[in-house]
Amino acid sequence: MRRVAPPLAWLVLLLGAAWLMPVLEPLFGALAPDRGTVIYPRASFLSLLGEHLAIVGVAATMAIVIGVGAAIVVTRPAGSEFLPLVSQLASIGQTFPPVAVLALSVPALGYGPKAVVVALVLYGLLPIVRNTLAGLKAVDRGVVESARGIGLSPGQVLWQVELPIAAPAILGGIRTSVTINIATAAIGSTIGANTLGDPIISGIVNNNIAFTLQGAVLIGLLAVTVDSAFSRLG
Repeated sequence: MRRVAPPLAWLVLLLGAAWLMPVLEPLFGALAPDRGTVIYPRASFLSLLGEHLAIVGVAATMAIVIGVGAAIVVTRPAGSEFLPLVSQLASIGQTFPPVAVLALSVPALGYGPKAVVVALVLYGLLPIVRNTLAGLKAVDRGVVESARGIGLSPGQVLWQVELPIAAPAILGGIRTSVTINIATAAIGSTIGANTLGDPIISGIVNNNIAFTLQGAVLIGLLAVTVDSAFSRLG
């Protein structure tokens, strides 16, 4: 119970903040006294939170499948020659600005969440690939040979020996990737995706610090909640 208490506390705080944001109107009114509207009006914060989580969740799932899968392939004898290529492609994906990826994705995928998912997948691959490679390479070869010696097939060695040993490193990469992309997903609001970036973008455009602060607080709470949950999985 103690392990789940902190993530649950952060989750309650996050949901409470999203639900009760209109109650805080006097506080935000004090921050932006010259604004008639200080609570973001176009969508409920709970719906923005849900759509933000959905986009990040889809992108994270794809990045995990691609990143872990690619790392496994290049650490097998048959795929070892592609190791430098996979590492370089993962590095390029994160160094390429997400805004540029969005701009390039929109003509092919249109405005909305699809282009955002593509950008987040590319941006989130590097920590997953790097940590999976590091975790698999750190597995003691003697342990692997012992597993083979008792008759385990290569697939069984991977699933029953290598991946369980490498799991903490892999989970660390996933944790970093997801936490980064929770913040990065906010830029999806610039191309029509509904995320917690909506009030931030609206606040910037309208010079309304109250809107900007509302989106930033909820994104921060979401990132802390997810990071806290991952810390309990290790």
